[in-house]
Amino acid sequence: MAAFDEIRNSRIEKMNKLRAKGINPFPAKTNREYSLAKTIANFKKLSNEKSLTIAGRVMAIRGQGALIFFNLNDGTATFQALLKKDEMSAEVFDLFVDTVDIGDFVEISGLLFVTKKGQQTLQVKDWKMLTKSLRPLPDKWDGLQDEEERLRKRYLDILCNPEVREMVEKRSKFWSAIRDFLLAQNFMEVETPILENTTGGADAKPFITHHNALNMEVFLRISPELWLKKLMVAGFPKVFEIGRIFRNEGMDAEHLQDYTQMECYQAYSDYTEGMKFVEEMYKHIAEKTFQTLKFKIKDFDIDLGKKWETYDYTETIKKMTGVDIAKVDLKTVENKLRELKVEYDSKNGFNLARGIDNLWKYCRKQIAGPGFLINVPVMMEPLAKRMEDNNNLVERFQVILAGSEMGKGFSELNDPLDQSDRFMEQEKLRNSGDDEAQMNDTSFVEALEHGMPPTFGFGISERLFSFLMNKSVRDCQIFPLLKPKKN
Repeated sequence: MAAFDEIRNSRIEKMNKLRAKGINPFPAKTNREYSLAKTIANFKKLSNEKSLTIAGRVMAIRGQGALIFFNLNDGTATFQALLKKDEMSAEVFDLFVDTVDIGDFVEISGLLFVTKKGQQTLQVKDWKMLTKSLRPLPDKWDGLQDEEERLRKRYLDILCNPEVREMVEKRSKFWSAIRDFLLAQNFMEVETPILENTTGGADAKPFITHHNALNMEVFLRISPELWLKKLMVAGFPKVFEIGRIFRNEGMDAEHLQDYTQMECYQAYSDYTEGMKFVEEMYKHIAEKTFQTLKFKIKDFDIDLGKKWETYDYTETIKKMTGVDIAKVDLKTVENKLRELKVEYDSKNGFNLARGIDNLWKYCRKQIAGPGFLINVPVMMEPLAKRMEDNNNLVERFQVILAGSEMGKGFSELNDPLDQSDRFMEQEKLRNSGDDEAQMNDTSFVEALEHGMPPTFGFGISERLFSFLMNKSVRDCQIFPLLKPKKN
């Protein structure tokens, strides 16, 4: 700590030295003419200019005495600069030596040339401090070693780690690819509320907060689904939203409580058409973001370009565990879970549906995909339409990829009476202790009573991005939530 204090105090002294000379170490304006990327791209043309002004953060300083090389980075590229004491004002040269550190932002003006080693360079005639940094950047070789510190100071992790920077850029491309795909198919992007009186659209425990102005408890949404389906009632044929959702649940490599999700809804369509739509979208996302359809995810080799399989929910569980979920009770399911050494929460409203879901998750981890899980029992999905030839199953699919669920879609339930009955069943589960069961949203049922056309809906979260990156979902967030650091 003493060494850090010494460095910081030294930088503050340099800042004060600039001020003593009437120089603002944090000016608002810069005369930068080109980004570094543009400078490189137009180097030959710009070399004919009498003088050029560029700017960036000092990332390295080499040399001493009358000759100093340093590297600038402005977020678009890195570029080399040269200070020669005998070819510029000695006062300007000495001020650079006395006050500039790695991490500072500077503006430099001079002539472009190519060194004997073929390095494009700007020979500095004048310079200006843009931002004096008071703390040093992490060591080039050791960097930020502690994982929590790395995530806590993510800005430094991004600055000093090219792989993390690339992840952030790919994350942006990922969401842009989804948005572009949907807009190209005439979907309309919308925004719906995050604060809700009644939360729904998924089985999850919500965050609760207090609305001071209205003096009432409200929930952070766990899904925009019910709002988006109200827009289908309103007559819009295709809508989507990319936004934040919040689920007050456990944390692991695949789950966070605060993350981005896309949901889209298309009128006059069903889940069979939806599967073709989703397969096309996933291939588009992969190619635009990663320029490939082949991925190594955990222990699986995944090829999104091969034939996508379908997996029957009941048959898959029966094949892998020997349990026929159509003829099973809770005790049998619990015995099988213990036999398979599957960890599960036997409290908090544990019931048959939760038990069967745990059996399915055991099976799912063994399936590489890509493919679609289909033929799910109606008790597992309160918002999907029943199959016409089997009212015990719903028209729902889930994308299966590398042993996990990577998106869910279904033919949306638009029978208001059936929806009301299923909400009431969910309410019974909540009253028995299942705080992930869905709430009885009577306003949504009322909307359905006005009529919603046959509709296909689909949702996908940033978990897909983390899987394609083959990293944990927390590592793939730019600023993941952490506990405050203890002093």
